[in-house]
Amino acid sequence: MPRIKCIISYDGTGFYGYQVQPGKRTVQSELEKALEKLNKGTSIRVSASGRTDAGVHARGQVIHFDTMLEIEPARWQIALNSLLPDDIAVHSVELARPDFHARFDAVGKEYRYFLLPSKHRDPFQRNYAYQFPYEQDLEAMKEAARLLLGTHDFTSFCSAKTEVEDRVRTLQEIDFFEENGLLVFRFVGNGFLYNMVRILVGTLLEVGTGRRAADSMLQLLQAQDRTRAGKTAPGHGLYLWKVFYGEEDHQFEN
Repeated sequence: MPRIKCIISYDGTGFYGYQVQPGKRTVQSELEKALEKLNKGTSIRVSASGRTDAGVHARGQVIHFDTMLEIEPARWQIALNSLLPDDIAVHSVELARPDFHARFDAVGKEYRYFLLPSKHRDPFQRNYAYQFPYEQDLEAMKEAARLLLGTHDFTSFCSAKTEVEDRVRTLQEIDFFEENGLLVFRFVGNGFLYNMVRILVGTLLEVGTGRRAADSMLQLLQAQDRTRAGKTAPGHGLYLWKVFYGEEDHQFEN
């Protein structure tokens, strides 16, 4: 039975997150609905590199599924895009090895968070960037970010609802750049906990506005206490940008 790997993007505005939820519109439910049509009523289960919350977007989400259909990858892309809603797009399709798994084979991810640093609302960015009307000290945020790099227990930077017990993760890169009037936060790591990027952003913004010292990041990491870190930044500014796999991204291999 062929295993198909796809890279997809989606606008998270109209979804209650990625994962199937009863009575809710989700990315996974739309994908599986399209695949069921292509497979003439046969239910097809889709696996992804990870879940995204309501309102969170993806530029490079990776999924896989098994099917009895023998279709060329290029035709899969055309067929799926013809059935999917306008807020989901399939960018590439390939035949994966039989044991490939979109989640368990991932060795790293890149997330980006988009901030609108303005006192004035932009109706065209309201679903895609977090409006932040306060001035930020970018150098202080960079100093704080440097202290977060490396391998740490990120309990202070994940939701209290996080179910996994092992909360040690490695952050390889955190950087900032401006793009089309927006401030973009870029995070690259071997894995991320529930709400981790959004809490990191919220905490770094407190540093940028002078409400928290840059050198307090080490104390936060050591505290392993969610209540000590900053607020969780809104979901609509977050994008799952890329998923890395070992065969093509050796910098993430252990």
